[in-house]
Amino acid sequence: MTTWNLNGTNSHVLICNGSSCMRKGGEEVTQAIRDEISHLNLDGLIHTTRTRCNGRCKDACVVIVYPEGTWYKAVTPAIGRKIVQKCMKPEMELQESVLYQYDFEKFIKVNEQSISGIEKPVKIGG
Repeated sequence: MTTWNLNGTNSHVLICNGSSCMRKGGEEVTQAIRDEISHLNLDGLIHTTRTRCNGRCKDACVVIVYPEGTWYKAVTPAIGRKIVQKCMKPEMELQESVLYQYDFEKFIKVNEQSISGIEKPVKIGG
Protein backbone atom coordinates (compact mmCIF):
# COMPACT_ATOMS: atom_id res chain seq x y z
CA MET A 1 0.00 0.00 0.00
CA THR A 2 1.15 3.51 -0.81
CA THR A 3 1.21 6.21 1.84
CA TRP A 4 1.14 9.61 0.16
CA ASN A 5 2.57 12.76 1.72
CA LEU A 6 -0.28 15.21 1.15
CA ASN A 7 1.60 18.37 2.18
CA GLY A 8 0.85 20.98 -0.46
CA THR A 9 -2.24 19.18 -1.75
CA ASN A 10 -5.10 21.65 -2.24
CA SER A 11 -7.86 19.45 -3.68
CA HIS A 12 -9.14 15.95 -2.96
CA VAL A 13 -11.25 14.39 -5.70
CA LEU A 14 -13.42 11.45 -4.62
CA ILE A 15 -14.56 9.34 -7.56
CA CYS A 16 -17.42 6.94 -6.96
CA ASN A 17 -16.57 3.42 -8.04
CA GLY A 18 -19.73 1.84 -6.62
CA SER A 19 -21.65 -0.54 -8.84
CA SER A 20 -24.12 2.02 -10.27
CA CYS A 21 -21.36 4.49 -11.07
CA MET A 22 -19.20 1.78 -12.60
CA ARG A 23 -22.09 0.85 -14.91
CA LYS A 24 -22.25 4.54 -15.92
CA GLY A 25 -18.55 4.83 -16.82
CA GLY A 26 -16.88 5.15 -13.43
CA GLU A 27 -13.68 3.47 -14.58
CA GLU A 28 -13.42 5.73 -17.62
CA VAL A 29 -14.14 8.81 -15.46
CA THR A 30 -11.48 7.73 -12.95
CA GLN A 31 -8.88 7.31 -15.69
CA ALA A 32 -9.82 10.62 -17.40
CA ILE A 33 -9.48 12.54 -14.12
CA ARG A 34 -6.14 10.93 -13.30
CA ASP A 35 -4.88 11.42 -16.87
CA GLU A 36 -5.83 15.13 -16.79
CA ILE A 37 -4.04 15.58 -13.46
CA SER A 38 -0.89 14.02 -14.94
CA HIS A 39 -1.24 15.92 -18.23
CA LEU A 40 -1.41 19.25 -16.34
CA ASN A 41 1.39 18.24 -13.91
CA LEU A 42 -0.94 18.63 -10.93
CA ASP A 43 -0.03 15.39 -9.14
CA GLY A 44 1.30 17.29 -6.10
CA LEU A 45 -1.77 19.53 -5.87
CA ILE A 46 -4.71 17.19 -6.53
CA HIS A 47 -5.16 13.84 -4.78
CA THR A 48 -7.72 11.30 -6.01
CA THR A 49 -9.48 8.50 -4.17
CA ARG A 50 -11.76 5.81 -5.58
CA THR A 51 -14.71 5.37 -3.24
CA ARG A 52 -17.48 2.87 -2.91
CA CYS A 53 -21.08 4.04 -3.13
CA ASN A 54 -21.66 7.68 -2.16
CA GLY A 55 -25.44 7.25 -1.95
CA ARG A 56 -26.49 9.13 -5.10
CA CYS A 57 -26.81 6.16 -7.46
CA LYS A 58 -29.47 7.79 -9.63
CA ASP A 59 -26.97 10.61 -10.33
CA ALA A 60 -24.17 8.25 -11.42
CA CYS A 61 -21.32 8.76 -12.03
CA VAL A 62 -20.73 10.95 -8.95
CA VAL A 63 -17.53 12.90 -8.24
CA ILE A 64 -16.96 14.96 -5.08
CA VAL A 65 -14.29 17.65 -4.68
CA TYR A 66 -12.98 18.87 -1.35
CA PRO A 67 -12.31 21.19 0.41
CA GLU A 68 -15.02 23.19 -1.41
CA GLY A 69 -17.53 20.36 -1.00
CA THR A 70 -18.93 20.23 -4.52
CA TRP A 71 -20.83 17.11 -5.63
CA TYR A 72 -21.01 16.52 -9.39
CA LYS A 73 -23.59 14.31 -11.11
CA ALA A 74 -23.63 12.37 -14.38
CA VAL A 75 -19.89 12.84 -14.79
CA THR A 76 -18.44 11.71 -18.10
CA PRO A 77 -14.73 11.53 -18.91
CA ALA A 78 -14.97 14.99 -20.56
CA ILE A 79 -16.65 16.52 -17.50
CA GLY A 80 -14.09 14.76 -15.28
CA ARG A 81 -11.30 16.55 -17.14
CA LYS A 82 -13.10 19.87 -16.66
CA ILE A 83 -13.47 19.17 -12.93
CA VAL A 84 -9.68 18.84 -12.69
CA GLN A 85 -9.23 22.13 -14.56
CA LYS A 86 -11.76 23.80 -12.26
CA CYS A 87 -9.70 22.76 -9.22
CA MET A 88 -7.06 25.21 -10.46
CA LYS A 89 -9.47 27.79 -11.96
CA PRO A 90 -12.40 28.16 -9.52
CA GLU A 91 -14.03 30.74 -11.79
CA MET A 92 -14.75 28.04 -14.40
CA GLU A 93 -18.44 27.24 -14.77
CA LEU A 94 -19.70 23.67 -14.48
CA GLN A 95 -23.10 24.45 -12.99
CA GLU A 96 -24.95 22.01 -15.25
CA SER A 97 -23.05 19.17 -13.56
CA VAL A 98 -23.15 20.44 -9.96
CA LEU A 99 -25.54 18.57 -7.71
CA TYR A 100 -24.72 19.90 -4.23
CA GLN A 101 -22.49 22.71 -2.97
CA TYR A 102 -21.31 23.20 0.61
CA ASP A 103 -22.02 26.71 1.94
CA PHE A 104 -19.77 26.43 5.08
CA GLU A 105 -22.76 25.28 7.15
CA LYS A 106 -24.58 22.60 5.14
CA PHE A 107 -24.97 21.16 1.66
CA ILE A 108 -27.34 23.03 -0.66
CA LYS A 109 -28.94 21.25 -3.63
CA VAL A 110 -27.97 23.21 -6.72
CA ASN A 111 -29.46 21.13 -9.51
CA GLU A 112 -33.23 20.81 -9.11
CA GLN A 113 -33.48 18.44 -12.10
CA SER A 114 -32.01 15.64 -9.98
CA ILE A 115 -34.15 13.56 -7.64
CA SER A 116 -34.34 14.75 -4.04
CA GLY A 117 -33.67 11.39 -2.46
CA ILE A 118 -34.68 10.01 0.93
CA GLU A 119 -34.60 12.54 3.77
CA LYS A 120 -32.27 11.72 6.66
CA PRO A 121 -33.70 12.32 10.16
CA VAL A 122 -32.09 15.20 12.05
CA LYS A 123 -31.18 14.38 15.65
CA ILE A 124 -29.90 17.22 17.79
CA GLY A 125 -28.22 16.54 21.12
CA GLY A 126 -28.97 12.86 20.97
